[in-house]
Amino acid sequence: MNANDNNKRLEALFWSIAFPGFGQFRNNRLVKGVLFVLLEFLINCQSNLNMVIYFSFNGAIEQAIETTNYQWLLFYPCVYLFAMWDAYADAGGSQIAYAYIPFVCGAYFGTIGVIYSPTFSIAGKILGPIWGSLSIMFVGIALGMIIRKGLLR
Repeated sequence: MNANDNNKRLEALFWSIAFPGFGQFRNNRLVKGVLFVLLEFLINCQSNLNMVIYFSFNGAIEQAIETTNYQWLLFYPCVYLFAMWDAYADAGGSQIAYAYIPFVCGAYFGTIGVIYSPTFSIAGKILGPIWGSLSIMFVGIALGMIIRKGLLR
């Protein structure tokens, strides 16, 4: 794999991070792109995610917790990270051994983060549904990278 292949994978990944489905559009996977955009829109609306993000970014964590529909938000980490993986894989990432493991671990840990987000705290501060789930998701991604590295030995 050359630098151009790596650039295609990263471009698809970053578009998918920006909005689930955009990486698929970049890869000319239009049906999958539309499906991910629709799933994101459905989960976003049903979980009140935009307002939860707004409150979280403005430090109103209790309001973010009260606004969150957790039954819907629980779907988001898996859909979000699968959309990222799918875009990355379609751009050539599926040829890289165990490249999926950080995405899978991030999805698992992100979902656990959503579950514990109303009570998860650091230094006595509750992080809420955005900061709590993201911080635990990043731990999952890091653990997945470590697992992948161990499997490649």
